[in-house]
Amino acid sequence: MAIVARTIGVDLAGRRVLDAVDATLARGEVLGIVGPNGAGKSTLLRVLAGVLAPDVGELRVDGETRAQLGAKALARRVAFLAQEGQAAWSLSAGALVGLGRLPHRRPFAAESEADRAAIAEAMRRCDVSGFAARPVGTLSGGERRRVLLARALAVEAFYLLADEPLAGLDPGHQLDTLRLLRAIAAAGTGVAVVLHDLSLAARFCDRLLLIHQGRGVADGPPEAVLDETRLAEIFGVVALRGLHAGTPFLLPWQTTARRGSDDDRR
Repeated sequence: MAIVARTIGVDLAGRRVLDAVDATLARGEVLGIVGPNGAGKSTLLRVLAGVLAPDVGELRVDGETRAQLGAKALARRVAFLAQEGQAAWSLSAGALVGLGRLPHRRPFAAESEADRAAIAEAMRRCDVSGFAARPVGTLSGGERRRVLLARALAVEAFYLLADEPLAGLDPGHQLDTLRLLRAIAAAGTGVAVVLHDLSLAARFCDRLLLIHQGRGVADGPPEAVLDETRLAEIFGVVALRGLHAGTPFLLPWQTTARRGSDDDRR
């Protein structure tokens, strides 16, 4: 079972921002989508989530197209955390997380016991239970980000797609979030995450998909994708590498001349 995208092309404002990109997300893995600013990472994630229909190519979720699944079944199967998650500021944090259960409920139906249990567990795992009653507008940017992640977790979907879930989080919550995503994947959920921190991507992801100038240029284990040549030519950095507690790591250390730059893609 997997989300499979083949030869995806997307045009925005008359410009091709994704061109012939292939991507696969299997259940039980953490896929990191990495690349320079404007490479097309967020656009690809929106396609994988079924939020954006590609102009070229095909998306299948567990073998079915978006049309075959239907909107509600797709929303139960794929949870999506957007980069700029929207929230009504008058809602409480708990009510916002509760919106993640809408795909499981009939219109105007009250929350079931299963809904309440899923909401409570999602808030506990994202460390936001303590301000369930607070209006979203009173939360910090990082706190709102964690609440929005809890909303996505509350869906209890087969796939969780998160666009820059670490934005605005302090280092401790960044690590907690990535450990949580790894635990979710270990339990059988497919997780795709857009990350800018190459150190964390290399440490926590099973596989990386590197996007550059709207095209997929590498897909594989982190150590293979983030080799010295790609780090220098695509990211313009030289990295230090090491091993700690049996886990390899890399640390971007200094910049170098880039061979080219990306257009302003999303």
